[in-house]
Amino acid sequence: MSWRGISLSVLVIFVVLCSAKIAHAHASMNLRNSNSNSSDTDTHQNYTQFLLTNGVARTPPMGWNSWNHFQCNIDERTVKTTADALVSTGLAALGYKYINIDDCWAEGKRDWRGNLREKRSTFPSGIKALADYVHAKGLKLGIYSDAGYKTCSKTMPGSLGHEDIDARTFAEWGIDYLKYDNCYHDGSKPLDRFARMSYALQKVARPILYAICEWGEENPAKWASRYGNAWRTTTDIKDIWESITSIADENNVWGRYAGPGRWNDPDMLEVGNGGMSLEEYQSHFSIWAIMKAPLLIGCDIRSASRETLRILGNKEAIDVNQDPLGVQARKIRSKAGLEVWAGPLSSRRVVIVLWNRSKYRAPISVGWREVGLSPSNPVSVRDLWAIASTVWSHSN
Repeated sequence: MSWRGISLSVLVIFVVLCSAKIAHAHASMNLRNSNSNSSDTDTHQNYTQFLLTNGVARTPPMGWNSWNHFQCNIDERTVKTTADALVSTGLAALGYKYINIDDCWAEGKRDWRGNLREKRSTFPSGIKALADYVHAKGLKLGIYSDAGYKTCSKTMPGSLGHEDIDARTFAEWGIDYLKYDNCYHDGSKPLDRFARMSYALQKVARPILYAICEWGEENPAKWASRYGNAWRTTTDIKDIWESITSIADENNVWGRYAGPGRWNDPDMLEVGNGGMSLEEYQSHFSIWAIMKAPLLIGCDIRSASRETLRILGNKEAIDVNQDPLGVQARKIRSKAGLEVWAGPLSSRRVVIVLWNRSKYRAPISVGWREVGLSPSNPVSVRDLWAIASTVWSHSN
C-alpha cells in the first residue's frame, strides 16, 4: 500500500491519521524524540525546567523578524505598524506572536553607566514604550544583541562582558525574546560566550526566549539546548531556491536534538520577499513547518500579497509545526531530486511531504511501512494545501 502524487509544482504535504496504533513509527523513520538526555548536567535539567515552567517555547516560536526585509532600515513606526498588521491580517490569531527587532536598534556607544541605549533618531519613544504598545495588542517583543564586542552590523555594541546588565535592561524593558548573534568576539569558545548570557537571563525575573545564533559552526545542536530555546544550525538564509534546499538538508541532520523547549533553527522565513515563485515559497514554508523550525516571517507584512498571506496563514501546516509531540520530521528517502520527508505527530498521525527538487514533473510514491504504518489498516489522508481528505484502505 502506498500514496502517490504527481508533482505538478514542487511539493505535496499531507497528514495521515491511522485508525489503529502507529506501529514503530519512530523506528521506521529513524526518528527519536530526544527531550531527555542522560548526559545532561543538573544545570541543564534545572534550566530546562525553568523554561518549561514559564511556558517558553513549548512549541516552536512564531512571529516576525525585521532583518530579512528591512535589515538596518528599521524604526519605531515600522515595528508598530507591523504589529498592527500582524493583528489585522489574522496572523496573530494563528500564533504569530513575536515582533522581533533585529540589528541596528541601539546607539553606537553605551551610556556612562554601561547601559545599552535605543537609537533616539529611530526609536524616540524608547524600547519600553514600544514593548508596552506591542503587549497591548496581545503580542510579544523581541530584541537583538551579540556575543561579541559589536553586533554584526558594527553599528551598536555587543553584550560580551555586559551580559548581566543587558539581561536586566531587557527584562526591565519588557523584552520577551532575545536573538543573540556571534560577530566580533574575542575568539573564545561560543559555548562559553553563549552560556554567559544564558546564566544572566536566568537571574532576571522574566521569562525571555533565548535564541542562539551561532550559525551552526560548532554543531550547536549538540550543546545549545543546555542554554537556550533555539539555535541556528546554518548560515544565513537567502531569498533563492538553492539556499532553501541547502539549509533544509543541513538542518535535517540535527533532527533528533529538537523537542519542546529547544528547537533547531534553519533561519527566518523568506516567504513574500520576491526572490522565488509561489510554489517555491509554499515548499519553503512546508519544510520549515514539518522541521518544527521557528516560523518567523521575514517579509513586510503590511504590503504582503494575498498569495503570501495564504501561505503564511495555512492553519493546518501551522498546526503541524505547533504539534505538541514536538518531533522534527526528517528526510527518509531521496533519489534523483525526488524526496520523501516524514515525522510522527500526536493523536496517531504522521506528516508526510513529497518534495520534487528535480527540474521535471515526476511521480513520487511512499509506502506506508516507510512511515511506520501498517498497510492493512485504513487511514485518512489529508492534503494540507488542497485542503482535501481521502479515506485510504487496503482495497484502494
